[in-house]
Amino acid sequence: MPFKYRLQKVLDFRIRKKEEQLLVVQKAQQAVYIAEENIRKNEAEIQATKNGLRTADPMMYEAYDKYLNHLWEKAEELEQIRQQAQEQLDIEKAKLVKLEQAVKVLEKHKERQREIYIEEEKAAELKQYSELGVVRFFRQNQEKIEQEEKEILEELQKLEGENGY
Repeated sequence: MPFKYRLQKVLDFRIRKKEEQLLVVQKAQQAVYIAEENIRKNEAEIQATKNGLRTADPMMYEAYDKYLNHLWEKAEELEQIRQQAQEQLDIEKAKLVKLEQAVKVLEKHKERQREIYIEEEKAAELKQYSELGVVRFFRQNQEKIEQEEKEILEELQKLEGENGY
């Protein structure tokens, strides 16, 4: 009879949960990448505005300053968004690690149960062979005894035939 793990449904459920959590982690990682990309774009905009300020008409300096202040505030907001996304990613990764550990525990348990099952099967097989060996031994002994009895009877019949009985 093939090995059947009694907790297979639980193991499958945990594997499914781990895979779902992996997708959540990937989405959180993507959110962090998007936040970092927005920060890079904002930094490039700040740099472009600084370069434009150098060549701008002095009448436009105040507008450039207001726009730069706006970009710096936006940079702070984007950094907060990135930090929140990073924190969420860390939380989701921790959940994933716990789910992976839960799966590994059950997989190790399954492997141990499989080894126990194999050992029990081998022991049962050896017991069966042992029983077969005992039966064969007794059958051979029985046949040997019967053969000896036949030989004795034949010798008796020869002896009786020679003596004329």
